[in-house]
Amino acid sequence: MPRLADQVAIITGAGRNIGEATAKLFAAEGAAVAVIDMDRSRAEKVTAAIRDAGGRAKSFICDVSQEDQIVNMVKAVAGEWGRLDILINNVAISDNKDLFEITKEEWDRVIAVCLTAPMLFSKYAAKEMIAGGRGGKIVNVSSTSGHYGRPRAIAYTAAKAGVINLTRSLAIQLAPHNIRVNCVVPNKIGSPVGKDEFNPNRKVVNLRNRPGEPIDLARAMLFLVSDDSDFVAGTELFVDGGCAALMPGGD
Repeated sequence: MPRLADQVAIITGAGRNIGEATAKLFAAEGAAVAVIDMDRSRAEKVTAAIRDAGGRAKSFICDVSQEDQIVNMVKAVAGEWGRLDILINNVAISDNKDLFEITKEEWDRVIAVCLTAPMLFSKYAAKEMIAGGRGGKIVNVSSTSGHYGRPRAIAYTAAKAGVINLTRSLAIQLAPHNIRVNCVVPNKIGSPVGKDEFNPNRKVVNLRNRPGEPIDLARAMLFLVSDDSDFVAGTELFVDGGCAALMPGGD
């Protein structure tokens, strides 16, 4: 039996890379998937691929920096399938700038997308999960950049560090409602944040001696939203090929 049979999942940033792989995997495991992206063509392409493979999916276009759009989108998903069981807070953007280059507007945008949006999605998704009476699962996507400083990003590193402690607090506050919250910590998986192109020659330093692929993180998140991880809550799962065991930081 599929591990996510009859469940409904929201996946943000699902139009490419990690989000796309996760949407396709969850659908293959029986979930109805809300493919969330700002880019309609990307979202619809992923949705079509899932449907062509016999899965259930629908595209939802959402600017995750806008609270009203998050509220409306979560309600629309729950209304479409009558329930909500899973939330994957995957969407992210990066500044790739140092302290003296970044503007306040750029800082605010990165924080809004990478940190505030996961909080708001969790808030409104949790309300639907509680109303449904079945509990739920939330997985936030952080980064090794949330543990180590970088020379070419400052808002992104701050936001991803915040995601880690946001996960812990959400896990504590939502546990009484049977909602498990966890976090994954990838490093250089697939294409760089905000880009479509995957460079197989991109420099990586890890124990697996290969670049991470989107399916690597998708499988880890499948574990965290399945019954296999029922006793796992409020934790970080490093999916970095062992990078963090080797060295601090890195560009």
